[in-house]
Amino acid sequence: MVAWLYLGISAVSRLVLWWCFGRPAAVAVTQLPLILSAALVNDGVQLLYLLAPFSLYRWLLPARFFNHPRHRRWLGAVFFLMIFGMLYLSVAEYFFFDEFDSRFNLVAVDYLIYPHEVLVNIWDSYPVARVILAALLLAALLFRLSWPRFAGGLGDLRFRERGQAFVAHLLLVAVAAAGFSTDTLALSANRVSNELGANGIGSLFKAFLTNDLDYTRNYRTIEDGQAFALARDHLLAAGGAPAGADPRDLNRSFAANPAGLGKMNVVVIVEESLGAGFVGAYGDQRRLTPNFDRLAKSGLLFDNAFAAGTRTVRGLEAIATSLPPIPSESIIKRPGSEGIANWGRVMSASGYRASFLYGGYGYFDNMNHFFAGNGFAVSDRSGIVDPAFANIWGVCDEDLFRHALTYFDREHQRGQPFFSIVMTASNHKPFTFPAGIAGIPPEGGGRAAGVRYADHALGRLFAEAPSHAWYANTLFVVVADHDARVYGRAQIPVEHYSCSSRRVSSRPEPSRRPSVNWISRRPCWDCWDCWDLPIRRRFTGRTC
Repeated sequence: MVAWLYLGISAVSRLVLWWCFGRPAAVAVTQLPLILSAALVNDGVQLLYLLAPFSLYRWLLPARFFNHPRHRRWLGAVFFLMIFGMLYLSVAEYFFFDEFDSRFNLVAVDYLIYPHEVLVNIWDSYPVARVILAALLLAALLFRLSWPRFAGGLGDLRFRERGQAFVAHLLLVAVAAAGFSTDTLALSANRVSNELGANGIGSLFKAFLTNDLDYTRNYRTIEDGQAFALARDHLLAAGGAPAGADPRDLNRSFAANPAGLGKMNVVVIVEESLGAGFVGAYGDQRRLTPNFDRLAKSGLLFDNAFAAGTRTVRGLEAIATSLPPIPSESIIKRPGSEGIANWGRVMSASGYRASFLYGGYGYFDNMNHFFAGNGFAVSDRSGIVDPAFANIWGVCDEDLFRHALTYFDREHQRGQPFFSIVMTASNHKPFTFPAGIAGIPPEGGGRAAGVRYADHALGRLFAEAPSHAWYANTLFVVVADHDARVYGRAQIPVEHYSCSSRRVSSRPEPSRRPSVNWISRRPCWDCWDCWDLPIRRRFTGRTC
């Protein structure tokens, strides 16, 4: 009975996921028979694992206990909780799929390591109480309908017969473990289609068990000498001279600028989830980022930048170490990540003091340990006194930036140039912000409010910073850690890793030439309406 309930709930869940997320990802209805067939196999294999403890329990427990009233009540309670768990996990998978277009994966494993932040964030961001209540009510109904058949199916088999059933079950588990993986039937070129057919619990356990991968077993490799030769040739083709004769030395030397640049302070502001798709300077028309757009006109705007992944640790990994996303786990969270080559070490060797500032508690994702172990001074939420606003992820961006300005004042007084990476946190569920900001609701505004607030705080920072003595000699770099989420059917939907998305591919590049007002035939640098005139307003008669 448990198997039938599990398969039925899984089938209904898949149909809901297909309707809500599969259709937008071009998973046609004609693919459903294949998806559901693969799902039936995946779910069946997972049932072998899930029911193995009960199979063992049924074998070892004396038959007379099965019909004892006390045991029946206990077994009924377990059966009810199993039904409730199936229903609750189905809803949880819906919300996870909504966020990641995926079954439970390594992200879920990573988050379970930090239950306080994650559970509070889930409670603040989702209707947990209503989901629990609905799952309890539906579980009670299914329990009432299925319990008589479940209890009657236990039977009074003898010990030997129950032992034979357990051995058969164990053999099936061994066959499944030896010859079947959660992605064995992932044969479609459409990633979402494969995810619909996968089993969420199986995917979660696979992610947990394969956290550390045997690289040579799972990835295509070439001989080390050939790899170094290819990398060396590629790097030298981009400029510079080899630093040494060793064919495995990838270092290059570049001639210094004779005029020199001096030692400017460098501040890297890492904006949580601020993908290019939200930014007016990259083509978005919702006017969510007026402050960033204004900064883009007065600075350098890079329009061919790519994210290294979909997690903050991937963004910080790329920014701090220049590493592409290595398989499975970010270097930030791996053992032995101390003392590696990184941007902070390069700056420290040039006389800078390196620091990492974060609005949350930096034990999350091992950030404090990684940066402290690589020469950065670390300052997180524990050092931010009396913040005006905070949620489970940390203080609001305005509080973080106020703390950063004070921190930089102290660094400036040391008479030594400083290099700092500042990681924000506000543009994240549950999307709660300080009250009283025009156009930004304190809660309930969703991602759009998160982007607006991130931009608002950035504007406040650049309004305040010029009054500080170090500002005129400081280079600011504003970069996102990753996009808000990755949608789509492709294994790697590039438009969500790059600021050169299809939405902006036809936009003239502000850094190269002004747009032309087709009514007055004069360039206009001051408003986005005119940037669009050659494309969309050529015949409207609208001027600035």
